[in-house]
Amino acid sequence: MLIGAIEAGGTKFVCGIGNEEGTIIDRCSFPTGEPEPTLQKVIEYFQDKNVEAIGIGTFGPIDINPASPRYGYVTTTPKPGWSGYDFLGTVKKQFDVPCGWDTDVNAAAYGEAIWGAAKGLNSCVYYTIGTGIGVGVYTERKLVHGLVHPEGGHIMTRRHPEDTYEGFCPYHGDCLEGIAAGPAIEKRWKVKGSELAPDHPAWAMEAFYIGQAVTGTILLLSPNKVILGGGVMHQKQLFPLIRAEVLRNLNGYISDDAILRDIDNYIVPPGLGDNAGLCGSLALGLAALQEK
Repeated sequence: MLIGAIEAGGTKFVCGIGNEEGTIIDRCSFPTGEPEPTLQKVIEYFQDKNVEAIGIGTFGPIDINPASPRYGYVTTTPKPGWSGYDFLGTVKKQFDVPCGWDTDVNAAAYGEAIWGAAKGLNSCVYYTIGTGIGVGVYTERKLVHGLVHPEGGHIMTRRHPEDTYEGFCPYHGDCLEGIAAGPAIEKRWKVKGSELAPDHPAWAMEAFYIGQAVTGTILLLSPNKVILGGGVMHQKQLFPLIRAEVLRNLNGYISDDAILRDIDNYIVPPGLGDNAGLCGSLALGLAALQEK
């Protein structure tokens, strides 16, 4: 069984072929550009692959309501050309197979629940912290959809007392994404995060913001696992700093051993590594095929 997977990120697209066991057999990637030339590359990649289904995990916001006339569309993104674009419809015109459709972070959460760090658990939350910040929510063994879909990257945050950076989000300024995503680190410190030393004060400030978000997630959703991925989280020194912030914020209120005694195994990196999004998209395609 061959399943196609599309991980549509704000910076790059990753396309791949995998099987029902979550194994990626082939893959390619290319920069995210305007919709038509970008989707043409997707179509060319899958043209001769004979896949039985395709899963799409994409940057958002997107319309995920099957009853909506704009189901499958990208909605209010600032990415040039993509706002109001019929992403899913363009793919389905070319490939007459079942298609799974969700956000890239919901896909990553799903992949981690099926094959990764949250395998066998009832729930998890996945944060991707990179060019932007997104949150995927898997609870009671299903992905969370509602009015739209989780947009936890745009929650408001309490500002660090030493932070004077105004934030870069075009909608909210200093929301979580605007103040803690990769571009915020670079704009605040005038160099890319990858160029900062592990003990640079940038990371304590970053942990302050991410720790707030994770604390709120624990209090609101009570997930069995919190998974932190994305390019910024390649800075492994962030994990102990974030865990410490969460413990400080909770202050003993959540009395569970997973947090009080084993937080290193509760707030974790993706079990699937950088394949979380692609494997999650593969899982979306597999689920679409099974539903059919």
